Amino acid sequence: MEWVLVLLVLFAMSVAAAVVVVRRVVRELRARLGQANQELRRRAANASLTARAAQPGAVGEVARVRRELRASVENTRSVLLAGSASDESLREALALCEQLSGHAERLDGELNALVAGGERDRARIGARLPELKKRAERIRASAESLRDAARDRAQHDEGSDLDSLQRQIELEATALRHWSPAEGRRAGVPAPSEEPPGVAPAEERSGLAPGEERSGVAGGEERPGAARGDEQGERRG
Repeated sequence: MEWVLVLLVLFAMSVAAAVVVVRRVVRELRARLGQANQELRRRAANASLTARAAQPGAVGEVARVRRELRASVENTRSVLLAGSASDESLREALALCEQLSGHAERLDGELNALVAGGERDRARIGARLPELKKRAERIRASAESLRDAARDRAQHDEGSDLDSLQRQIELEATALRHWSPAEGRRAGVPAPSEEPPGVAPAEERSGLAPGEERSGVAGGEERPGAARGDEQGERRG
């Protein structure tokens, strides 16, 4: 009976784990599909704006403003996303860019609504377009400011890393040019104070024990001639 309960518990745990894995996979697939659909819609909208921007008149002018606005905000977001993974300041700038993107989307909707019916209401388009263009210029200027600052920061960090690496390489190169005398001895070159291989020390060649000084005046021993002179002097006395 107990083994049946154990099997039931294991089966329930396996089912629960499988359900969790399936939910995660489905969630990831939905997120990827959503991103893919959003990218397709963005590309289609950009292609439509490019075609409209080639038209003369108010419709073409509004399309050009929308296209430049979208391109500026999207380029800024791409630059900030590239560096935000390793830089906290860029993550804060990315949050500001998202807020700016919200303003750009609202302005894009107003521009799109302005020419939704074509150029039939030219008076309304002419009255509102200058003010909308000024807002678009302000948004583009803010986006360009963030983008330029992020690029300057990346270039400065890259230059600092290169300077640090260059200093380390110079120190290592200087250290490699200093050869140690111990390496020469290991290679078979005797030190100045060492005897050549196969030659006995000077003490062994002279017949003295190590540390024993050579006989002579310098060692303090009397010479045989001096001893005999002393004996003759004593006899005469």
